[in-house]
Amino acid sequence: MALAVIVMAAGKGTRMHSDLPKVLHRANQRPLIDYVLDTSFALEPEKVILIIGHQSELVKAATTGYRVCTALQEPQLGTGHAVMQAENQLGNFQGEVLILSGDAPLVNALTLQNLIAFHHARNAVATVLTADMVDPTGYGRVIRQNESDIVLKIVEQKDASAEELVVREINSGIYVFNAPVLFEALAEITTDNAQNEYYLTDVFSICFQSGKRVCAFKTDNPDEIIGINTPEQLKEAERLLLKQV
Repeated sequence: MALAVIVMAAGKGTRMHSDLPKVLHRANQRPLIDYVLDTSFALEPEKVILIIGHQSELVKAATTGYRVCTALQEPQLGTGHAVMQAENQLGNFQGEVLILSGDAPLVNALTLQNLIAFHHARNAVATVLTADMVDPTGYGRVIRQNESDIVLKIVEQKDASAEELVVREINSGIYVFNAPVLFEALAEITTDNAQNEYYLTDVFSICFQSGKRVCAFKTDNPDEIIGINTPEQLKEAERLLLKQV
């Protein structure tokens, strides 16, 4: 099955205390986005689309060494809105779309290959990469159907009930979708939530409600799905990247 990769790289990264786009902060002398793009191209996709926004020209200039297409998200109205910007680039693409975060440099190609293989084996239209976290605070929670591979719901922490907040399985922000299903569902999502944004995770609810199979694939290594939001997390990522080498 043909593969396209969308990399989210539009964010400002306010908690980094810098005006530099978050994906251009350096870990061991390399921008975070470089690690994600290296991993993306290791999967041999047909196309890699970079979603840019905050200081978009800086991000474009920093990634000229990669064969990427760019799509501008302006204004930034959430993760679902970001992916909507890639629709024109993908045209009538009928394959699978892998969605990665430009500020999550630790995920490795083997895990992503296993995620895609699992997605195909389960005949799913959408699959989310998850992990169990000792402290899931701040992450969206993945609610499964009776502990099966099937996902009922992905709920953001701010929208979660007390019962859902107890769940330790978290959403990594890394997904694989059937392309036509993805863009059909994106056309249906709304901003009726605590953030008044288009949540990409609402695509899962739409798929489930229409009887389509939505699954979760859990990695045994929670470290590799860590996103970088603060200088402290950046230092920890540097340590883990050196350990990988």
